[in-house]
Amino acid sequence: MFIQIAQFVLGLSILIVLHEFGHYLPARWFDVRVSKFYLFFDYKFSLLKKQIGETEWGIGWIPLGGYVKIEGMVDESMDTENLSDNPEEWEFRAKPAWQRLIILTGGVIMNFITAYFIYVFLLMSYGKDYLPNDSLVYGIWTNEIGHEMGLENGDKILSIGDYIPDSYTETAMEIFLSEGEDILVDRNGEEVRVPITTEALANIIADKSLYDVIRPRMPYVAGAFSEGSIGEAAGMQVGDSLVGLNGQRLLFFDEFFDAIPDFGGEEIALTYYRDGLADTMYLEVPEDGKIGVYNTSEVYKYYKIKNKEYSFAQAIGGGWDEVGNKLSGYVRQFKLIFNFETRAYKEVGGFLMILQQYDSAWNWRGFWEFTAFLSIMLGFLNILPIPALDGGHVVFTLIEMVTGKRPSIKVLEVAQMIGFFLLLALLIFGNGQDIRRAFFGG
Repeated sequence: MFIQIAQFVLGLSILIVLHEFGHYLPARWFDVRVSKFYLFFDYKFSLLKKQIGETEWGIGWIPLGGYVKIEGMVDESMDTENLSDNPEEWEFRAKPAWQRLIILTGGVIMNFITAYFIYVFLLMSYGKDYLPNDSLVYGIWTNEIGHEMGLENGDKILSIGDYIPDSYTETAMEIFLSEGEDILVDRNGEEVRVPITTEALANIIADKSLYDVIRPRMPYVAGAFSEGSIGEAAGMQVGDSLVGLNGQRLLFFDEFFDAIPDFGGEEIALTYYRDGLADTMYLEVPEDGKIGVYNTSEVYKYYKIKNKEYSFAQAIGGGWDEVGNKLSGYVRQFKLIFNFETRAYKEVGGFLMILQQYDSAWNWRGFWEFTAFLSIMLGFLNILPIPALDGGHVVFTLIEMVTGKRPSIKVLEVAQMIGFFLLLALLIFGNGQDIRRAFFGG
């Protein structure tokens, strides 16, 4: 947990500072005075501060974001004491609307630029690992929800709506985000359409089984044992490859998974290979039908995982592709929250949920991959037209540019307060969800 916290704090701090620089740099370019630049909020006092020129640089003690105090602007500080006077030339409100618009959108633009350069670095350094969808020659293994949808073990996914997946790793998320579309599968040489219904999505969300709906169909190779494993007690070893049950030849883990529970309370004969030699072991299946033998997770031994390498020129273009794809996927996920039939709003989380996305062991590649996605997420959320967010300020500026009339200070104050309490409610809701799941599960 400590390593996850460290990665979370580092990643979020980097993104906050760069976001605020996105506002600070154009503000200074247009000769707008910036009196404060803070990582975290400094209500009443700050942990660290230093005056450099006109700007106080510091670190606050409330880790809920950061801010730049741009003179002449109604912001989260609600400091409007001097805004009733005629604007000074160095104030935000004295600048033309197009300059103010650039300053307001600078943070969001910086979020997307940050993500872009991270992806360029990742593509150049690591390339892109993927499991080609067409390499799943044995098809997929699905869970109960997948069966209810109409999928079957061994299905080969051809397309999801108009989308033809190149990579298996993209397929589960594409299904999740394609409500109302059909999954086209090859089933024993015939093409079959499986509808993606709202009910199916609601079940996936409730069961938290997005990546269990489709998994590569695998042989049954002992990968690990549960505590008190019946299989281990009978002499099974890690690496044993199971190929038969009671004299019947079975090739895949899902076949054993479905068949063994039918023999609860009975003795079974398992045929297996060890070091290239076939043998049979006998064991009694508990009433619950579980023998405590986990299947191997070493997919790469049975399917070839490819790595697409990127030159500098390819990474320059590939970075934008990554930003576009991640942003599109996040927007589609965001829309699901407002489809109440899916009950996706129940899975909204706060800081703990974000923290848990980082690896429990320090992994620089994983750190930068999630930090890039988090930067995109923060950019999108900040541009939403909610007062107190950048997007809310942008809306008022656009209205002014269209109508030629600037909203009064009072209107901006009221809007800022409404936005503040709305964001506070969302913050309490998201983090409340984290607390509920931590203590009560679900």
